Amino acid sequence: MNISSIYGFTLDQLIAWLEERGHKKSRALQVWDWLYRKRVHSFADMNDVKPEVVALLEENFVMETLTEQVKQQSADGTVKFLFKLADGNLIETVLMRHKFGLSVCVTTQVGCNIGCSFCASGLLKKSRDLTSAEIVEQIMKVQFHLDEAGQEERVSHIVVMGIGEPFDNFTNVSNFIRTVKDHKGLAIGPRRITVSTSGLADKIIEFADSDLKVNLAISLHAPNNELRTRIMKINKAIPIERLMEAIDYYLAKSNRKVTLEYILLRDVNDGTEHAQELAELIGARRNGVTVNLIPYNPVDEHGQYQRSRKESILAFYDVMKKQGINCSVRLEHGTDIDAACGQLRSKQIKKDRRIS
Repeated sequence: MNISSIYGFTLDQLIAWLEERGHKKSRALQVWDWLYRKRVHSFADMNDVKPEVVALLEENFVMETLTEQVKQQSADGTVKFLFKLADGNLIETVLMRHKFGLSVCVTTQVGCNIGCSFCASGLLKKSRDLTSAEIVEQIMKVQFHLDEAGQEERVSHIVVMGIGEPFDNFTNVSNFIRTVKDHKGLAIGPRRITVSTSGLADKIIEFADSDLKVNLAISLHAPNNELRTRIMKINKAIPIERLMEAIDYYLAKSNRKVTLEYILLRDVNDGTEHAQELAELIGARRNGVTVNLIPYNPVDEHGQYQRSRKESILAFYDVMKKQGINCSVRLEHGTDIDAACGQLRSKQIKKDRRIS
């Protein structure tokens, strides 16, 4: 029998599952509290839950499907985890320390098919989507790591921008979000959760129509179709014009701002002429848009790209500000470990192949 992870349930789904088996809603709320507030490691530790409910849970579910393979800790407090899934696949999860709290970056797919030419995540093609349980468990594993340190720290923010394209796994990512923001559980506020997409326009519209109410970030990385297609092959299928239409729909429907992520690649997309073109593309949307400039983390397999010079980053930023566009430069985390998303996983797989 294939036994599922208990973390695959939203609260409403857990209530329905137990009610179908003759148990009251209050039992589900007890179990939920033990999972996410008390954060037990086994069903047997739920000591005020009826034994028959505990037995039912033990018969049908497990609480651990991820095992820690590697843990890298940076001098700045960043911790990068490499987890092995039940089927042997590897994924990455990252804990980052900010002045505003503790943020976790989660993975949503095993590999990635978007194929951005600068990215380590796409070095290995997508083999499958992660389940909502596997995404939730990444948060729980990091929270367990914090609990064990005994400092009473909690994950306060989530960014869904690890390996994979979140909107290519829309249903599981949506259920994950509903689970982690539930006020009876981890209670991570929707304004503290950000989902990043490479620009799946139809899914951006679906996201706008959803009730999730979390933040949206879009990987743009170029101000025109010719350049964006060169570095992001998805632009062939979904050109900038279609993407901007979806952004307009999102801005009007959600009344929330969008972050445009822009990785700066030396002498590729980091000139002041690119900045000016980006400002013109944003145009009248400037009140609903924030630009996040990202210094590039070099990847061995993508040696054609280099990190932008500091003066280029500052000049690009200056153009944005002079055009009245809200802009920031992302603070870097974990530069003394495998900082780029997908690097640790790629290196481990190569190492395992050499050993075998």
